Amino acid sequence: MDLLLHHGLTAFGQFVSWAELVGQIGAIAVVFLARRRSLATWPVQMAACVLLFTVYASAHLGGLAFRQVIVLAISVFGLVAWLRRRDPVYGLAVRQASTAQRLGLVGLLVGGTVVMALVLEALDASWAPWPDAAIFVGTAVAFLAQGLRFIEFWVIWLLVDAVGVPLQLASGLWFSAAVYVVFAGLVVHGWWSWARARRTVGAAQREPSRAV
Repeated sequence: MDLLLHHGLTAFGQFVSWAELVGQIGAIAVVFLARRRSLATWPVQMAACVLLFTVYASAHLGGLAFRQVIVLAISVFGLVAWLRRRDPVYGLAVRQASTAQRLGLVGLLVGGTVVMALVLEALDASWAPWPDAAIFVGTAVAFLAQGLRFIEFWVIWLLVDAVGVPLQLASGLWFSAAVYVVFAGLVVHGWWSWARARRTVGAAQREPSRAV
């Protein structure tokens, strides 16, 4: 792993380690795969987590590093959940969260960010505990919602991107910041794709009842 972390390439005067490059490319691939509702989403995410953990730990971003551990665990849950919820005709069945479920996600985002930021401050694990915590919690909640097949997980990703870009730039991780910008465009398209899939499946399921 040290080989991947301390070797890489230099572009426009900025060094990018192989671990950061491959990890972020894997993260982009995850968005593409999630948009297509592919089971490969989760194994690729697991590999990216391992690489990015080393990147963020070396940059003294404790929240971003530790979130890779949480996301790795959630990825196992997501893989199992998607395997159990695949329709033989329509593939993965996505859904909209109820009002109560949306409120629950918001509660996790706000409460989790506060708790995580205080922990990072107490442990001196990050030089930017609040945005670091927001990205950490937002990522965990987004992947949890993705595993639960909620269309709203794309909205959470947009919030993570909004916080992540300036933090990555301030940390000198310009390549990761650029990846976050790319994420934003992919997330918007993924949101549209999942919403369309939900409408298509819903219409197909209602069709037999109309014919009866």
